Amino acid sequence: MGASFRNIKQILRLAGCDLLTISPKLLDQLALEHTKDNEKIQIYLNKEQIKQKREKKHEKLDEKTFRWMLNEDEMANDKLFDGIRKFTADAQKLEDLIRVRLQNNK
Repeated sequence: MGASFRNIKQILRLAGCDLLTISPKLLDQLALEHTKDNEKIQIYLNKEQIKQKREKKHEKLDEKTFRWMLNEDEMANDKLFDGIRKFTADAQKLEDLIRVRLQNNK
């Protein structure tokens, strides 16, 4: 989940990510930049790239080890779950906003 973008270049480098939180201002900039010439956006993140990067790693990180490491780092644990809660709330607000706009356009 990507968020807190400062410019559209940062967003474009995450093309292919499932969920991104993008401000309306940056969404407008993206629309202006990439719809005028019908330009296709290059996908930087895809399953094949991720698979290749995982295969290159020498150390395997299983779920048990990950959870232990996360629990040992109090700040990482707090920030991760705080970020998830905030992202979920923002996603719900966005869904509500879209629902209202779609209903108003009928």
